[in-house]
Amino acid sequence: MSTTAAPAKKDLYDPLELFATDRLLDSDERDIAATVRKFVDTRLRPNIEDWFESATLPKELGKEFGQLGLLGMHLQGYGCAGTNAVSYGLACMELEAGDSGFRSFVSVQGSLSMFSIYRYGSDEQKNEWLPRLATGEAIGCFGLTEPDFGSNPAGMRTRARRDGGDWVLDGTKMWITNGNLADVATVWARTGDGNRDISGFLVPTDTPGFTANVIHKKLSLRASVTSELVLDNVRLPASAQLPEATSLGAPLSCLNEARFGIVFGALGAARDSLETAIAYAREREVFDRPLSSFQLTQEKLANMTLELGKGMLLAVHLGRMKDAEGARPEQISLGKLNNVREALAIARECRTLLGGSGITLEYSPLRHANNLESVLTYEGTSEMHLLSIGRALTGQAAFR
Repeated sequence: MSTTAAPAKKDLYDPLELFATDRLLDSDERDIAATVRKFVDTRLRPNIEDWFESATLPKELGKEFGQLGLLGMHLQGYGCAGTNAVSYGLACMELEAGDSGFRSFVSVQGSLSMFSIYRYGSDEQKNEWLPRLATGEAIGCFGLTEPDFGSNPAGMRTRARRDGGDWVLDGTKMWITNGNLADVATVWARTGDGNRDISGFLVPTDTPGFTANVIHKKLSLRASVTSELVLDNVRLPASAQLPEATSLGAPLSCLNEARFGIVFGALGAARDSLETAIAYAREREVFDRPLSSFQLTQEKLANMTLELGKGMLLAVHLGRMKDAEGARPEQISLGKLNNVREALAIARECRTLLGGSGITLEYSPLRHANNLESVLTYEGTSEMHLLSIGRALTGQAAFR
Protein backbone atom coordinates (compact mmCIF):
# COMPACT_ATOMS: atom_id res chain seq x y z
CA MET A 1 0.00 0.00 0.00
CA SER A 2 1.32 3.41 -0.95
CA THR A 3 1.96 5.88 1.84
CA THR A 4 2.18 8.86 -0.49
CA ALA A 5 -0.10 11.63 0.75
CA ALA A 6 -2.90 12.75 -1.52
CA PRO A 7 -2.32 16.19 -3.09
CA ALA A 8 -3.98 19.05 -1.30
CA LYS A 9 -7.22 20.20 -2.85
CA LYS A 10 -7.37 23.66 -4.32
CA ASP A 11 -10.28 26.02 -3.79
CA LEU A 12 -9.46 28.13 -6.86
CA TYR A 13 -8.38 27.22 -10.39
CA ASP A 14 -7.35 29.22 -13.39
CA PRO A 15 -9.87 28.45 -16.16
CA LEU A 16 -7.52 26.39 -18.36
CA GLU A 17 -5.98 24.65 -15.35
CA LEU A 18 -9.19 22.64 -14.97
CA PHE A 19 -8.43 21.13 -18.38
CA ALA A 20 -4.73 20.63 -17.54
CA THR A 21 -3.85 21.84 -21.03
CA ASP A 22 -0.25 22.53 -19.97
CA ARG A 23 0.23 18.75 -19.95
CA LEU A 24 -0.33 18.80 -23.72
CA LEU A 25 2.67 21.09 -24.22
CA ASP A 26 6.39 20.39 -24.08
CA SER A 27 8.81 22.47 -22.03
CA ASP A 28 9.91 24.66 -24.95
CA GLU A 29 6.31 25.50 -25.79
CA ARG A 30 5.53 26.38 -22.18
CA ASP A 31 8.66 28.53 -21.99
CA ILE A 32 7.71 30.46 -25.13
CA ALA A 33 4.21 31.10 -23.81
CA ALA A 34 5.60 32.27 -20.46
CA THR A 35 8.13 34.59 -22.14
CA VAL A 36 5.51 36.24 -24.31
CA ARG A 37 3.08 36.53 -21.38
CA LYS A 38 5.76 38.32 -19.33
CA PHE A 39 6.44 40.74 -22.20
CA VAL A 40 2.72 41.44 -22.56
CA ASP A 41 2.32 42.01 -18.82
CA THR A 42 5.35 44.28 -18.41
CA ARG A 43 5.53 46.18 -21.71
CA LEU A 44 2.10 46.13 -23.34
CA ARG A 45 -0.59 46.00 -20.64
CA PRO A 46 0.56 49.20 -18.91
CA ASN A 47 -0.01 51.09 -22.19
CA ILE A 48 -2.97 49.40 -23.86
CA GLU A 49 -5.65 51.65 -22.37
CA ASP A 50 -3.94 54.76 -23.75
CA TRP A 51 -3.15 53.18 -27.13
CA PHE A 52 -6.71 51.92 -27.49
CA GLU A 53 -8.24 55.26 -26.50
CA SER A 54 -5.94 57.27 -28.78
CA ALA A 55 -6.19 54.72 -31.62
CA THR A 56 -2.43 54.38 -32.00
CA LEU A 57 0.19 51.66 -32.04
CA PRO A 58 3.85 52.73 -31.94
CA LYS A 59 5.87 51.53 -34.92
CA GLU A 60 8.87 50.88 -32.65
CA LEU A 61 7.01 47.90 -31.20
CA GLY A 62 7.99 46.10 -34.38
CA LYS A 63 11.63 45.99 -33.30
CA GLU A 64 10.64 44.83 -29.81
CA PHE A 65 8.57 42.01 -31.30
CA GLY A 66 11.57 41.18 -33.50
CA GLN A 67 13.98 41.10 -30.56
CA LEU A 68 11.66 38.62 -28.88
CA GLY A 69 11.73 36.43 -32.00
CA LEU A 70 8.00 36.72 -32.70
CA LEU A 71 8.11 37.92 -36.32
CA GLY A 72 7.90 35.01 -38.73
CA MET A 73 8.72 32.75 -35.79
CA HIS A 74 7.34 29.65 -37.51
CA LEU A 75 9.51 30.14 -40.62
CA GLN A 76 12.95 28.57 -41.16
CA GLY A 77 16.10 30.57 -41.84
CA TYR A 78 16.57 34.27 -42.67
CA GLY A 79 16.87 35.10 -38.97
CA CYS A 80 13.50 33.52 -38.11
CA ALA A 81 13.11 31.43 -34.96
CA GLY A 82 11.89 28.28 -36.73
CA THR A 83 9.44 27.20 -34.02
CA ASN A 84 6.65 24.72 -34.48
CA ALA A 85 3.05 25.71 -35.18
CA VAL A 86 1.88 25.15 -31.61
CA SER A 87 4.52 27.52 -30.24
CA TYR A 88 3.46 30.16 -32.76
CA GLY A 89 -0.15 29.65 -31.74
CA LEU A 90 0.66 30.01 -28.05
CA ALA A 91 2.52 33.26 -28.76
CA CYS A 92 -0.56 34.53 -30.59
CA MET A 93 -2.73 33.58 -27.62
CA GLU A 94 -0.56 35.48 -25.17
CA LEU A 95 -0.38 38.53 -27.43
CA GLU A 96 -4.15 38.63 -27.89
CA ALA A 97 -4.65 38.27 -24.15
CA GLY A 98 -3.13 41.74 -24.14
CA ASP A 99 -5.06 43.01 -27.16
CA SER A 100 -6.06 41.76 -30.61
CA GLY A 101 -4.05 44.61 -32.11
CA PHE A 102 -0.79 43.07 -30.88
CA ARG A 103 -1.58 39.69 -32.34
CA SER A 104 -2.76 41.30 -35.59
CA PHE A 105 0.55 43.12 -35.98
CA VAL A 106 2.60 39.95 -35.48
CA SER A 107 0.21 37.81 -37.53
CA VAL A 108 0.18 40.14 -40.54
CA GLN A 109 3.95 40.57 -40.42
CA GLY A 110 4.77 36.87 -40.11
CA SER A 111 1.92 34.90 -41.67
CA LEU A 112 0.93 37.26 -44.48
CA SER A 113 3.78 39.59 -45.44
CA MET A 114 6.71 37.31 -44.59
CA PHE A 115 5.01 34.04 -45.51
CA SER A 116 4.04 35.39 -48.95
CA ILE A 117 7.72 36.16 -49.62
CA TYR A 118 8.96 32.95 -47.97
CA ARG A 119 6.59 30.70 -49.93
CA TYR A 120 6.32 32.49 -53.28
CA GLY A 121 9.31 34.82 -53.56
CA SER A 122 12.61 34.53 -55.36
CA ASP A 123 15.88 34.00 -53.53
CA GLU A 124 16.72 37.65 -54.13
CA GLN A 125 13.40 38.79 -52.66
CA LYS A 126 13.79 36.53 -49.64
CA ASN A 127 17.32 37.71 -48.93
CA GLU A 128 16.37 41.35 -49.38
CA TRP A 129 13.30 41.42 -47.17
CA LEU A 130 12.99 38.47 -44.78
CA PRO A 131 15.95 39.23 -42.45
CA ARG A 132 14.81 42.85 -42.04
CA LEU A 133 11.19 41.83 -41.50
CA ALA A 134 12.26 39.23 -38.92
CA THR A 135 14.01 41.84 -36.79
CA GLY A 136 11.27 44.43 -37.20
CA GLU A 137 13.68 46.80 -38.93
CA ALA A 138 11.17 46.70 -41.79
CA ILE A 139 7.40 46.37 -41.50
CA GLY A 140 5.22 44.60 -44.07
CA CYS A 141 1.56 44.56 -44.99
CA PHE A 142 -0.63 42.41 -47.23
CA GLY A 143 -2.95 43.98 -49.81
CA LEU A 144 -5.68 41.59 -50.96
CA THR A 145 -9.06 42.89 -49.75
CA GLU A 146 -10.70 45.63 -51.81
CA PRO A 147 -13.60 48.00 -50.99
CA ASP A 148 -16.09 45.86 -52.93
CA PHE A 149 -14.38 42.48 -52.72
CA GLY A 150 -13.77 40.98 -49.30
CA SER A 151 -15.18 37.46 -49.19
CA ASN A 152 -14.87 37.24 -52.99
CA PRO A 153 -11.25 38.19 -53.74
CA ALA A 154 -11.58 36.67 -57.19
CA GLY A 155 -13.51 39.80 -58.16
CA MET A 156 -10.58 42.13 -57.43
CA ARG A 157 -10.25 45.15 -59.70
CA THR A 158 -6.61 45.99 -59.01
CA ARG A 159 -4.74 45.48 -62.28
CA ALA A 160 -1.13 44.90 -63.24
CA ARG A 161 -0.18 45.52 -66.87
CA ARG A 162 3.09 45.10 -68.67
CA ASP A 163 4.83 48.18 -70.02
CA GLY A 164 8.08 47.17 -71.64
CA GLY A 165 10.06 45.31 -68.98
CA ASP A 166 8.06 46.83 -66.12
CA TRP A 167 4.74 46.22 -64.43
CA VAL A 168 2.31 49.08 -63.78
CA LEU A 169 -0.28 48.66 -60.98
CA ASP A 170 -3.55 50.52 -60.49
CA GLY A 171 -6.19 49.85 -57.85
CA THR A 172 -7.30 50.21 -54.25
CA LYS A 173 -6.97 47.89 -51.26
CA MET A 174 -8.99 48.28 -48.06
CA TRP A 175 -8.79 47.27 -44.38
CA ILE A 176 -5.04 46.68 -44.56
CA THR A 177 -3.40 46.14 -41.16
CA ASN A 178 -0.04 47.94 -40.76
CA GLY A 179 -0.60 49.78 -44.05
CA ASN A 180 0.68 53.13 -42.82
CA LEU A 181 3.53 51.53 -40.89
CA ALA A 182 4.75 49.34 -43.73
CA ASP A 183 7.98 49.59 -45.67
CA VAL A 184 6.87 46.95 -48.17
CA ALA A 185 3.41 45.80 -49.26
CA THR A 186 2.57 42.46 -50.83
CA VAL A 187 -0.08 43.56 -53.33
CA TRP A 188 -2.22 41.13 -55.27
CA ALA A 189 -3.37 42.19 -58.72
CA ARG A 190 -5.14 40.79 -61.73
CA THR A 191 -2.93 40.24 -64.78
CA GLY A 192 -5.69 38.70 -66.92
CA ASP A 193 -9.33 37.65 -66.68
CA GLY A 194 -9.23 34.34 -64.79
CA ASN A 195 -8.44 33.17 -61.28
CA ARG A 196 -5.14 31.87 -62.59
CA ASP A 197 -4.28 35.37 -63.81
CA ILE A 198 -3.57 36.82 -60.36
CA SER A 199 -0.06 37.68 -59.24
CA GLY A 200 1.63 39.08 -56.16
CA PHE A 201 4.01 42.04 -56.23
CA LEU A 202 6.37 43.44 -53.61
CA VAL A 203 5.77 47.19 -53.55
CA PRO A 204 8.15 49.37 -51.50
CA THR A 205 5.86 51.92 -49.93
CA ASP A 206 8.03 54.84 -51.04
CA THR A 207 7.34 53.97 -54.69
CA PRO A 208 5.79 56.92 -56.58
CA GLY A 209 2.04 56.49 -56.95
CA PHE A 210 1.66 54.41 -53.76
CA THR A 211 -0.40 56.05 -50.99
CA ALA A 212 -1.56 54.68 -47.63
CA ASN A 213 -4.45 56.42 -45.85
CA VAL A 214 -5.21 55.68 -42.20
CA ILE A 215 -8.80 54.60 -41.51
CA HIS A 216 -10.07 56.68 -38.59
CA LYS A 217 -13.08 56.54 -36.25
CA LYS A 218 -12.90 52.77 -35.68
CA LEU A 219 -14.88 51.20 -32.84
CA SER A 220 -12.78 48.03 -32.96
CA LEU A 221 -9.07 47.17 -33.20
CA ARG A 222 -8.23 50.70 -32.17
CA ALA A 223 -4.73 49.75 -31.02
CA SER A 224 -3.93 48.69 -34.57
CA VAL A 225 -3.17 50.70 -37.70
CA THR A 226 -5.71 49.97 -40.45
CA SER A 227 -5.32 51.57 -43.86
CA GLU A 228 -6.54 52.06 -47.39
CA LEU A 229 -3.87 51.49 -50.04
CA VAL A 230 -4.12 53.42 -53.30
CA LEU A 231 -1.99 52.43 -56.28
CA ASP A 232 -2.00 55.04 -59.04
CA ASN A 233 0.22 54.14 -61.98
CA VAL A 234 2.73 52.42 -59.67
CA ARG A 235 5.66 51.31 -61.81
CA LEU A 236 7.65 48.27 -60.68
CA PRO A 237 10.51 46.31 -62.22
CA ALA A 238 9.84 42.75 -63.33
CA SER A 239 11.82 41.57 -60.30
CA ALA A 240 9.04 42.83 -58.00
CA GLN A 241 6.70 40.02 -59.05
CA LEU A 242 6.52 36.98 -56.77
CA PRO A 243 7.60 34.26 -59.25
CA GLU A 244 5.89 31.29 -57.57
CA ALA A 245 2.50 32.99 -57.09
CA THR A 246 0.52 32.11 -60.19
CA SER A 247 -3.13 32.03 -59.08
CA LEU A 248 -5.62 33.08 -56.43
CA GLY A 249 -4.56 30.02 -54.46
CA ALA A 250 -1.37 31.83 -53.44
CA PRO A 251 -2.93 34.64 -51.35
CA LEU A 252 -5.55 32.23 -50.00
CA SER A 253 -2.78 29.95 -48.68
CA CYS A 254 -1.27 32.95 -46.89
CA LEU A 255 -4.63 33.69 -45.29
CA ASN A 256 -4.82 30.11 -44.08
CA GLU A 257 -1.51 30.63 -42.26
CA ALA A 258 -2.85 33.74 -40.55
CA ARG A 259 -6.16 32.10 -39.64
CA PHE A 260 -4.29 29.44 -37.73
CA GLY A 261 -2.86 32.13 -35.45
CA ILE A 262 -6.38 33.42 -34.84
CA VAL A 263 -7.51 29.96 -33.69
CA PHE A 264 -5.20 30.39 -30.70
CA GLY A 265 -5.28 34.17 -30.50
CA ALA A 266 -9.00 34.53 -29.89
CA LEU A 267 -8.65 32.24 -26.89
CA GLY A 268 -6.22 34.72 -25.35
CA ALA A 269 -8.87 37.44 -25.44
CA ALA A 270 -11.41 35.02 -23.97
CA ARG A 271 -9.04 33.84 -21.22
CA ASP A 272 -8.14 37.37 -20.19
CA SER A 273 -11.82 38.35 -20.10
CA LEU A 274 -12.68 35.35 -17.97
CA GLU A 275 -9.78 35.84 -15.55
CA THR A 276 -10.80 39.49 -15.18
CA ALA A 277 -14.42 38.54 -14.47
CA ILE A 278 -13.46 35.86 -11.92
CA ALA A 279 -11.19 38.24 -10.04
CA TYR A 280 -13.87 40.95 -10.04
CA ALA A 281 -16.62 38.57 -8.92
CA ARG A 282 -14.55 37.37 -5.97
CA GLU A 283 -14.00 40.94 -4.73
CA ARG A 284 -17.33 42.58 -5.58
CA GLU A 285 -19.94 42.33 -2.85
CA VAL A 286 -23.64 42.24 -3.69
CA PHE A 287 -26.26 41.91 -0.95
CA ASP A 288 -23.44 41.49 1.57
CA ARG A 289 -21.96 38.53 -0.28
CA PRO A 290 -19.25 38.14 -2.92
CA LEU A 291 -20.74 38.17 -6.43
CA SER A 292 -18.90 34.91 -7.05
CA SER A 293 -20.97 33.12 -4.41
CA PHE A 294 -24.24 33.34 -6.36
CA GLN A 295 -25.45 30.40 -8.40
CA LEU A 296 -26.12 32.40 -11.56
CA THR A 297 -22.61 33.85 -11.45
CA GLN A 298 -21.06 30.43 -11.05
CA GLU A 299 -23.20 29.07 -13.89
CA LYS A 300 -21.88 31.79 -16.19
CA LEU A 301 -18.27 31.18 -15.13
CA ALA A 302 -18.58 27.41 -15.49
CA ASN A 303 -20.14 27.62 -18.97
CA MET A 304 -17.51 30.07 -20.18
CA THR A 305 -14.69 27.92 -18.78
CA LEU A 306 -16.11 24.91 -20.58
CA GLU A 307 -16.11 26.68 -23.95
CA LEU A 308 -12.65 28.14 -23.39
CA GLY A 309 -11.19 24.74 -22.55
CA LYS A 310 -12.86 23.04 -25.51
CA GLY A 311 -11.48 25.73 -27.78
CA MET A 312 -7.99 25.21 -26.38
CA LEU A 313 -8.15 21.46 -26.94
CA LEU A 314 -9.23 22.09 -30.54
CA ALA A 315 -6.43 24.63 -31.09
CA VAL A 316 -3.69 22.34 -29.79
CA HIS A 317 -5.07 19.44 -31.83
CA LEU A 318 -5.02 21.54 -35.03
CA GLY A 319 -1.49 22.70 -34.18
CA ARG A 320 -0.27 19.13 -33.78
CA MET A 321 -1.88 18.24 -37.10
CA LYS A 322 -0.26 21.24 -38.78
CA ASP A 323 3.13 20.23 -37.42
CA ALA A 324 2.70 16.64 -38.58
CA GLU A 325 0.76 15.93 -41.76
CA GLY A 326 -0.66 19.43 -42.15
CA ALA A 327 -4.15 20.81 -41.55
CA ARG A 328 -6.56 21.34 -44.42
CA PRO A 329 -8.16 24.77 -44.95
CA GLU A 330 -11.58 23.55 -43.87
CA GLN A 331 -10.06 22.21 -40.64
CA ILE A 332 -8.56 25.63 -39.92
CA SER A 333 -12.03 27.03 -40.67
CA LEU A 334 -13.45 24.82 -37.92
CA GLY A 335 -11.01 26.31 -35.45
CA LYS A 336 -11.41 29.92 -36.52
CA LEU A 337 -15.21 29.73 -36.63
CA ASN A 338 -15.61 28.05 -33.25
CA ASN A 339 -12.94 29.81 -31.26
CA VAL A 340 -13.69 33.35 -32.38
CA ARG A 341 -17.43 32.85 -32.00
CA GLU A 342 -17.05 31.45 -28.48
CA ALA A 343 -14.42 34.01 -27.48
CA LEU A 344 -16.76 36.84 -28.46
CA ALA A 345 -19.59 35.27 -26.46
CA ILE A 346 -17.29 34.91 -23.44
CA ALA A 347 -16.08 38.52 -23.61
CA ARG A 348 -19.65 39.79 -23.82
CA GLU A 349 -20.81 37.62 -20.92
CA CYS A 350 -17.86 38.69 -18.79
CA ARG A 351 -18.81 42.30 -19.40
CA THR A 352 -22.23 41.62 -17.85
CA LEU A 353 -20.61 40.36 -14.65
CA LEU A 354 -18.71 43.63 -14.34
CA GLY A 355 -21.85 45.73 -14.42
CA GLY A 356 -21.24 49.43 -14.97
CA SER A 357 -17.51 49.00 -14.36
CA GLY A 358 -17.38 46.87 -17.48
CA ILE A 359 -17.88 49.79 -19.86
CA THR A 360 -14.61 51.46 -18.88
CA LEU A 361 -11.12 50.73 -20.17
CA GLU A 362 -10.09 49.85 -16.63
CA TYR A 363 -11.41 46.36 -17.36
CA SER A 364 -10.62 44.39 -20.51
CA PRO A 365 -13.73 42.37 -21.52
CA LEU A 366 -15.58 45.06 -23.51
CA ARG A 367 -12.35 46.08 -25.25
CA HIS A 368 -11.80 42.43 -26.16
CA ALA A 369 -15.41 42.11 -27.32
CA ASN A 370 -15.06 45.17 -29.54
CA ASN A 371 -11.87 43.77 -31.05
CA LEU A 372 -13.35 40.33 -31.58
CA GLU A 373 -16.15 41.86 -33.65
CA SER A 374 -13.42 42.56 -36.23
CA VAL A 375 -11.71 39.21 -35.75
CA LEU A 376 -15.07 37.54 -36.38
CA THR A 377 -15.16 39.18 -39.80
CA TYR A 378 -11.61 39.43 -41.11
CA GLU A 379 -9.63 36.67 -42.79
CA GLY A 380 -12.91 34.95 -43.55
CA THR A 381 -16.29 35.84 -42.11
CA SER A 382 -18.15 33.29 -40.01
CA GLU A 383 -20.50 32.76 -42.94
CA MET A 384 -17.62 31.92 -45.28
CA HIS A 385 -16.12 29.47 -42.80
CA LEU A 386 -19.51 27.81 -42.37
CA LEU A 387 -19.71 27.43 -46.15
CA SER A 388 -16.15 26.12 -46.32
CA ILE A 389 -17.12 23.42 -43.84
CA GLY A 390 -20.35 22.83 -45.76
CA ARG A 391 -18.42 22.35 -48.99
CA ALA A 392 -16.18 19.78 -47.29
CA LEU A 393 -19.24 17.90 -46.08
CA THR A 394 -21.29 18.00 -49.29
CA GLY A 395 -18.81 18.53 -52.09
CA GLN A 396 -20.80 21.55 -53.28
CA ALA A 397 -19.64 25.17 -53.15
CA ALA A 398 -22.70 27.13 -52.01
CA PHE A 399 -20.95 30.50 -52.31
CA ARG A 400 -20.31 30.28 -56.06
